[in-house]
Amino acid sequence: MALLELSGVTRRFGGLTAVNDVTFNVEAGEIFGLIGPNGAGKTTLLSCLAGDLRPNAGSVRFDGRDTTGLPADRMCRLGLGRTFQIPRPFPNLSAFENVLVAATFGDPKLHGEAVARRALEMLEYVKFPRPIDTIASHLNAAQLKRLDLARALASHPKLLLLDELAAGLTPGELTSMATLLRRIRSDGVTILMVEHVMGLILELCDRLSVLQYGELIAHGDAATVARDERVREAYLGHDYVL
Repeated sequence: MALLELSGVTRRFGGLTAVNDVTFNVEAGEIFGLIGPNGAGKTTLLSCLAGDLRPNAGSVRFDGRDTTGLPADRMCRLGLGRTFQIPRPFPNLSAFENVLVAATFGDPKLHGEAVARRALEMLEYVKFPRPIDTIASHLNAAQLKRLDLARALASHPKLLLLDELAAGLTPGELTSMATLLRRIRSDGVTILMVEHVMGLILELCDRLSVLQYGELIAHGDAATVARDERVREAYLGHDYVL
């Protein structure tokens, strides 16, 4: 069953069309990849799904209901979590306090000690590598990625939008992240990931969509899309080896 359905989603900024008539579905339980060159409209599209931006045209359905144009706070409460290319923690709060805020807001069923327990569980779940009282502004890029993921998971999402979560990670960190994403999926969370690390995309994703200049140029199973001539021309290069 499709958990997320996009139909003709379009987003313009003045005379610039950043996303143009994009249609695809994400099925419950899959890891779905969204790839394309820089400036293709990937992050803009995620923002239209997550409620940070309202589409100018088209529709979005999430978990069986029309969510087109709903704001980010409503989307979070409906079960959509998100990480960002550049993590956006509360810089003067500790790692624990950052995740506590997400757990408190994102899951209204939690109260009292259950909220703190959820925050601690999510930090442990993502294998956060620093003491939980470490102030967010003292974390490096890889640690901030883990914190951002813990915050998104603390809101108890059905669908997780990941925006270049692997950017800047070492090969060892990539292996660890792949293991974690598989675990998240096996625990019942559907994943839509924007990523430039093609090894990770091909290792994890069931299906891919490819954007170029805001338009969908390819869609299908990951291996087939990676061999598509248009995708190689626009993004991977003809010398890319699977």
